[in-house]
Amino acid sequence: MKGEKPMRKTMFNLQMFAAENNEQAARSYQLEFKKMLQVVFKKQSYFADFFGGGIEALDGVQENETAFYVKTSDIPCVVGEGYKKDVTLGTGSRFGDMTEVIYENTPVNYTWGWNWHEGIDRHTVNNDFNAAIADRLELQARAKTQAFNSKHAAFISASAGHTESLASYTAEAILALFNTLSAYYTNIEAVGELKAKVTPELYNAIVDHPLTTSAKGSGANIDTNGILRFKDFAIEKLPSKMFAEGECCYTYIPGVGKAFTGINTARTIEAVDFDGKAFQGAGKAGEYILPDNKKAVCKVTFTGA
Repeated sequence: MKGEKPMRKTMFNLQMFAAENNEQAARSYQLEFKKMLQVVFKKQSYFADFFGGGIEALDGVQENETAFYVKTSDIPCVVGEGYKKDVTLGTGSRFGDMTEVIYENTPVNYTWGWNWHEGIDRHTVNNDFNAAIADRLELQARAKTQAFNSKHAAFISASAGHTESLASYTAEAILALFNTLSAYYTNIEAVGELKAKVTPELYNAIVDHPLTTSAKGSGANIDTNGILRFKDFAIEKLPSKMFAEGECCYTYIPGVGKAFTGINTARTIEAVDFDGKAFQGAGKAGEYILPDNKKAVCKVTFTGA
């Protein structure tokens, strides 16, 4: 109509709206989970001493197969017959034949993986969001350490370079077993503390052994069912599920292996099917022991009823 101003056409930046509506804001917790996992592992791992007291954790991992490389050499050390003074100069070496030392890069691969996938809904969480994330990070670290325990127990069993058997839990049989194990480690010239991780049945039999008396200078305490050492071995009781079927004891020198894990992701990301965030994590793990170190690992099978 005459006198009316024409309607003003409003232009919208559709690209700006699309970015705002589809943005999936994510926050990474890889560093926090790495630190939490390493702390929890040191306190709750049954076999941390086997792997030098801790686990090597790497965040931001992109490699999906190889964890790291080790330098190895299979060249034996040759003991010569002495400096050869009878060799005429210019005709040969008075040090004897020369052996070239060459090291190879041996890849150490991840062998298994882990993950989690949780949802934190603002309407139902009933807690501060950041407090919930911190709590779940710790609980996930505990859960992953339990998974490590099972994997590490199986790895130690498979890595054992020596096996002994135990026919019964009698005092005579147990004494003979640990005498044999002690002699074995002496004969291979093992250097380091001797550790023995045992089932509850074997542990109780050791505590009840006639040698574990104050008259023998034993460190056993029957009241607390505790014992420190038996025949050179530091004894530690573990749940039966930590041992492979038919096995009751693992002995080793601490620090002979290495445990590692690679953290691919540990994040929160805005969810699309509920009002909250998805809490997700994934990674890979593995274990390694030098072939020469396997002789320092023994396992005991129980052959009795």
